[in-house]
Amino acid sequence: MSKLDVRELAIQLERESKQVPKAAEEEEFVFLDRSRRIPETQSSCMFSTLHKMSHFRDRIALMAGLRIGTSAFTAAGWPGTFYPEGLPEREYLTYYATKFDTVEVDSTFYRTPALTTVKRWNSKTPKGFLFAAKIPQRITHEKVLVDCEEEFSEFLKVMDVLDEKLGPLLFQFGYFNKKAFLGVNDFLARLKPFLKKLPKGYKFAVEIRNKNWLVPQFIEALRERGVALALIDQAWMPRPAKWFEKFDPITAEFTYVRWLGDRKGIEEQTKLWNKIIVDRKPDLAEWVEVLKTVHKRKIQILAFANNHYAGYGPGTVEQFRKIWQRQVGKETSTRNRAAAQGQLFK
Repeated sequence: MSKLDVRELAIQLERESKQVPKAAEEEEFVFLDRSRRIPETQSSCMFSTLHKMSHFRDRIALMAGLRIGTSAFTAAGWPGTFYPEGLPEREYLTYYATKFDTVEVDSTFYRTPALTTVKRWNSKTPKGFLFAAKIPQRITHEKVLVDCEEEFSEFLKVMDVLDEKLGPLLFQFGYFNKKAFLGVNDFLARLKPFLKKLPKGYKFAVEIRNKNWLVPQFIEALRERGVALALIDQAWMPRPAKWFEKFDPITAEFTYVRWLGDRKGIEEQTKLWNKIIVDRKPDLAEWVEVLKTVHKRKIQILAFANNHYAGYGPGTVEQFRKIWQRQVGKETSTRNRAAAQGQLFK
């Protein structure tokens, strides 16, 4: 792509992003029963009830089908490979949204983003785009669900700006040794009371990295609250089919898949994420086999590829899409992004 083409593309993307409605960008918000935030000017009892009902229906409609994206929308190595050389960074997200209809935001793990940042995400993406996001580590790693109401409430308040674009929020827990929790029941004694207090109107997922904790009582604790169990492909976690052998791991009306890989191993080979360096096609074929049964149950599937999985997140998505198309026989994205994704590397 020539410098002139890139300049014209940047102008087009900026023009299109300005046409996207900036939801609630200049309005004040109030909490109503720890549910969805709505504009203060519309906070009458009757309207708030109707608003929450229609908002819930709209979100379910938007989350139908299969959505695949990457973990984060920027990385070392993406400019010039995924993003056209010379494309301004401010247009990355707008360009990303022409190829994918969802993204898992990784930066929220480190801190709650600024309100202006989330407003910008909203303005840079079209209607129907979906943001999944990690819940800050202050909640999951440092306080581990204890005395974190203020941080959690602030995080939700900021993310609410995304309105109908707000997708699942992920509690990503690390590996816990016995000094942290004696076992799964000890952890559940902490987790279950917290889940009971989760506000309605949101989608939540929980990821654990203690494979021995994948037992019926843990699964049922999530199912009881309609919280999704994150299905992850990571070095020491079970293979895809193993997740389904002893119990049904689908604990909500959607499922959340993360292709993570072996971070330590791949970083010994590269820290530039511009090409596939690990052959994951057999692994992705396994995921297609198990996920197509989930798809037949009309369960919403959201899946995100990390660069550490194979070396290049967008490449992993493209490989999965092709295997899915071949094995399942049709595209399932409600926004019909097949044509756009098919042009990723042409």
